[in-house]
Amino acid sequence: MKVNLTTLGCPKNIVDSEFLLGGLRDAGVELVENPLEAETIILNTCGFIQAAKEESVEAILQAVQLKKQGRCQRVFVTGCLSQRYHHELKNEIPEVDGYFGNRDMRKVLKDLVLQLGLKYEHLGERLLTTPAHYAYLKISEGCENPCTFCAIPSIRGKFNSRPIEELVQEAQTLVARGVKELILVAQDTTMYGCDLYGKPQLVPLLDTLSNIRGLRWIRLLYTFPAHFTDDLIQIMAEKENICPYLDLPIQHISDRVLKRMARKITRRQIEQLIEKLRTRIPGLAIRTSLIVGFPGETEEDFQELLDFVETFRFERLGIFTYSREENTPAFHFPDQVPEEIKNERWAIINDIQNEISYEKNQSLVGTIKNVIVDHFDESIGNYIGRTEWDCPEIDNTVVIKSSPDLTTGNFYNVKIITGSDYELWAEPVS
Repeated sequence: MKVNLTTLGCPKNIVDSEFLLGGLRDAGVELVENPLEAETIILNTCGFIQAAKEESVEAILQAVQLKKQGRCQRVFVTGCLSQRYHHELKNEIPEVDGYFGNRDMRKVLKDLVLQLGLKYEHLGERLLTTPAHYAYLKISEGCENPCTFCAIPSIRGKFNSRPIEELVQEAQTLVARGVKELILVAQDTTMYGCDLYGKPQLVPLLDTLSNIRGLRWIRLLYTFPAHFTDDLIQIMAEKENICPYLDLPIQHISDRVLKRMARKITRRQIEQLIEKLRTRIPGLAIRTSLIVGFPGETEEDFQELLDFVETFRFERLGIFTYSREENTPAFHFPDQVPEEIKNERWAIINDIQNEISYEKNQSLVGTIKNVIVDHFDESIGNYIGRTEWDCPEIDNTVVIKSSPDLTTGNFYNVKIITGSDYELWAEPVS
């Protein structure tokens, strides 16, 4: 039986898909990358914001169309969209053979295998869809932060950490299979362990992971500013294989907006945290994300945010327009900002960040950096790599002049020749 599994959304969805793929493989399924070659299509959807929902619905409709044309036999849907809109999807797109949630992926896998008429014999090993040298490690599931704009708690459920021993074992297995970079993900990595151990245990986890032989880079995503601790800063500064890179979504800087968002932090506390991080972790690159057009955001609030971006000059920045999501407190807030104004504010900050990123990349010209090679781009005849300041798929890349000495998945020193907003060009050095 030929099965295609398509993943939409974030790295956490990638991990879920890899778990499903491993189980399907163990059940004897032939996995194919092209949906047109599949007898069964499985879609792991995203349902976080409007754009992601639209993309997921379109993917479902395309798969259903293939089924109607007789080009595949069955279509199954799982993931956040299916969890969030299970009944609506069943009523509006009944041609799908089965809708599954995402709260218990082991149950989803078992139900899928049984619906395919196969025997459930999952051994628990993921089938990586990333390049062999890096992998995501999902350390917890769910979220209990009260952010008024976010639907994740209603989709993913209560915060649920995985035991340290289980994570370490998985990490060791991944490294033994050739993984050199582990990227830790969760809805809130800084709260890891609170439910299991009564207090945050991210630092002990990082300490143990950092001692795994052969693990060159550990990267931390989805930290929550209000939950950041001094001991977390300390271990990031001390451990050489914890990348000086931090994903720290702040969302806004106006105290008035932060309060309406229920972020549990103030502007001054954010500024103090950033200053402390930059002082104590040499060469740190901070990635943050911002929401413009949140309900009630005034011109003064936006100007405050713009001034903040220009002053603090983040190394990496993601900007999003507010998406009004059902079953969130902010959905009912007064003073909803028109889409036109949201888009204007997005463009203004985006232009400023483009300039900041360009200037920071220009400052690297002539320097020697250690990079990991991700792949060879045949269209340009060069290798594509990343510095320790860059997460796969979302951050900058380094275009490396082709050389017979380069191999995908290995680390090399390169000299930066030039740079643009979000790319560097380099050549290998001995």
